[in-house]
Amino acid sequence: MVRRTKEEALETRNGILDAAERVFFEKGVSRTSLADIAQAAGVTRGAIYWHFANKGDVFTAMFDRVLLPFDELKAASRDPGEPDPLGRIRELCVLCLHGTATDERRRRVFDILFLKCEFVEEMGPVVERHQTNIREALVNIEGGLLNAMSKGQLPADLDAARAARLLHSVIGGALRDMLLAPELFDMADGAERTVDAMLDAIRYSPALRTAPPASTDSPAA
Repeated sequence: MVRRTKEEALETRNGILDAAERVFFEKGVSRTSLADIAQAAGVTRGAIYWHFANKGDVFTAMFDRVLLPFDELKAASRDPGEPDPLGRIRELCVLCLHGTATDERRRRVFDILFLKCEFVEEMGPVVERHQTNIREALVNIEGGLLNAMSKGQLPADLDAARAARLLHSVIGGALRDMLLAPELFDMADGAERTVDAMLDAIRYSPALRTAPPASTDSPAA
């Protein structure tokens, strides 16, 4: 009986998140109320409050559902025992672009995040979570790049922090452009070439190298 109750609770929670995803996509986040979500899910507002504290909590849980594959690849790229950390970074970036282009749920959720979420006062916790996600992503990418450097896959003098920010910006920008103009940015077919171009820039760009230490030698007399 307890097992069945837990299964029913999980089913209700997932149903609420499915409904929230649909309504957020159709109306935008700021124009969606918990009453809208409850109606779409066929539950009461009390049922929503049983599982979630507020609309921001619903939004965060909805977004978290699409992140698991990314989390696994990020962990693999930083693992000292991983023989191909750069390959895991590549796989992560391709999944982000190609997976969003071809997976309906992932595309819808990223569309909501990038294009249909107004960061107004009631969404303050979501803004903070988004900022935290960015900081964590930069730490994870930099850790993966450092791991790749330690295995000779990237130049030893790479500025890993700068390269991580560049990679994050390019992938994020490509996602937004793809969602806004999919006919111009076809990541279903072009994700791998886009990512490989980005990694080539990280490998070879002089602007991504650490500056040599300033000389302390006195000029010759």
